[in-house]
Amino acid sequence: MEEPDLFTAAAEERQEKHPASTPLAVRMRPRTLDEVVGQGHLLGPGAPLRRLVQGGSGPAGPSSVILWGPPGIGKTTLAHVVSQATDRRFVELSAITAGVKEVRAVIDGARRASGGYGKETVLFLDEIHRFSKAQQDSLLPAVENRWVTLIAATTENPYFSVISPLLSRSLLLTLQALTDDDLRGLLRRAVADERGLGGAVSLPEDAEAHLLRIAGGDARRALTALEAGAGSALAKGEGEITLATLEEAVDRAAVTYDRDGDQHYDVASALIKSIRGSDVDAALHYLARMIEAGEDPRFIARRLMISASEDIGMADPTALQTAVAGAQAVALIGFPEARIVLGQVVVALALAPKSNAAYLAIDAALSDVRAGLAGPVPPHLRDGHYKGADRLGHAQGYLYPHDLPGGIAAQQYAPDAVHGKRYYEPTRYGAEARYAEVAERVRARLRGESDG
Repeated sequence: MEEPDLFTAAAEERQEKHPASTPLAVRMRPRTLDEVVGQGHLLGPGAPLRRLVQGGSGPAGPSSVILWGPPGIGKTTLAHVVSQATDRRFVELSAITAGVKEVRAVIDGARRASGGYGKETVLFLDEIHRFSKAQQDSLLPAVENRWVTLIAATTENPYFSVISPLLSRSLLLTLQALTDDDLRGLLRRAVADERGLGGAVSLPEDAEAHLLRIAGGDARRALTALEAGAGSALAKGEGEITLATLEEAVDRAAVTYDRDGDQHYDVASALIKSIRGSDVDAALHYLARMIEAGEDPRFIARRLMISASEDIGMADPTALQTAVAGAQAVALIGFPEARIVLGQVVVALALAPKSNAAYLAIDAALSDVRAGLAGPVPPHLRDGHYKGADRLGHAQGYLYPHDLPGGIAAQQYAPDAVHGKRYYEPTRYGAEARYAEVAERVRARLRGESDG
C-alpha cells in the first residue's frame, strides 16, 4: 500500500469536523475545473489544463507545467484540482522551505508509487523562482523520465527565474488576472454556499463593490476580506455586511503589489517611466504603492539615482546630486520619514527637463570598443614619465592646454579608429542647451577651426 499522508489526512479530518475554523479561502477552494473562476483560455474544451485533467499526462501529454501569474489567481487551486480529478498521488512542496533533499525524497516516493501501485504522482512546487539553479537541476531527471507530473507555480517571469532546461521541457501557461466579474461570482457563491457563509449574512452592492476594489484581482484577498466583514457583522448581530462594518473590519485597502513577485518589477518600471514621461502625479502614485507594500527604501533610492542620469542627465546636472542626497538621507533616517525625502526626489526628477544624451553617448562608445574600434593611444598622449619614453616618441609634441588661450589645444585626442566620431549629441532641453553650444565651440577649437 501507499504510505499514508498523516498530516494531510489529519487536516482534512479537522476541516470536516470543524469547517468554521478553516479559512474561507480554503473552504471555497474549487473541487472541479467547472468551479474555477477565470482562466477560460486554459480551461475551455481542448485547452491545456483541461487536457491534462481529462487525458492525463500520458505519452502525448505534458509532463511538466509551469503556471505563471500574480498572487491570488488560482495557481495552487489548479494544481489541487488536477490531482483530484485524475486520482493521482498529490505532493505539495514550497520552494521557501524545501531543498534538494526534500525534492529527492518526493521523487523516490513517486518511483515507488509508480512501480509498486501503478499510481502517478503530481508534484506541486510553489514559488519555484525561489529555488537556486542547483535545486531546479534536481528536478530534471524526474521531469525527463516522467516519474512525476510537475506543476510549478511562480509569480516572477519564468524566463528570468527558471533554468532553461526545465523551461524547455515544460508547458508554460500564463494565468490572467481575475476580472471584477470573476470575483463578483466568487463572492456571491461564498456568501450562499454551505461551504462558505451559508447565507448567514447578505452582501449589499456597495459593500460588494468595496471588496472588489480592495481585492485588486486577488481571489484570496477578496475572500479573506469577506470573511473579516462577515465575522464583524455576525458579532454585532447584523444580518448584512454593511459598508461601514466592512471598512471597519478590513481597516484599509490592501495594496495591489507583491514586493517579492513580478509586480515588484512592474511597479518599479512604471515609477521610472512616469518620471521619464514627466507625469509627477503618476510617479507619486507608484511611489506610494511601493512604500505601502513595504518596499526597501534603498531599492527605490537606487532606481531614482539611475533615472537621474539615464533620463535627465545634462538637461539638469543637479538631478543626480538631488537623487544621491536623497539616497543618503534615506539610509540615515529610514521609514516612515524617508517617504518625505523620496517624495521630494520623485517630484524633482519628474519635473526636471529630460535628456538621455549622456546615456546614449556612453553606450555608443562602448559599442564601438566592443566592436574592436579601439586602436593605439596617439603617441603624444602616452605617458612620458619614465626613462626612455622620449626615444619612443611618447609625449612628444603634446600641447599643454593650460598654456594656451582659452585652455583648449587643437590636437588629436582619440585613437585613429574613432577620430572624428561624435558620441555625445546634446539636446536643446534645460541646461543642456547651454552645454550644446559649449560642445560645438570646443569641437571647433579642437579641429583648429576657431580661435574664440
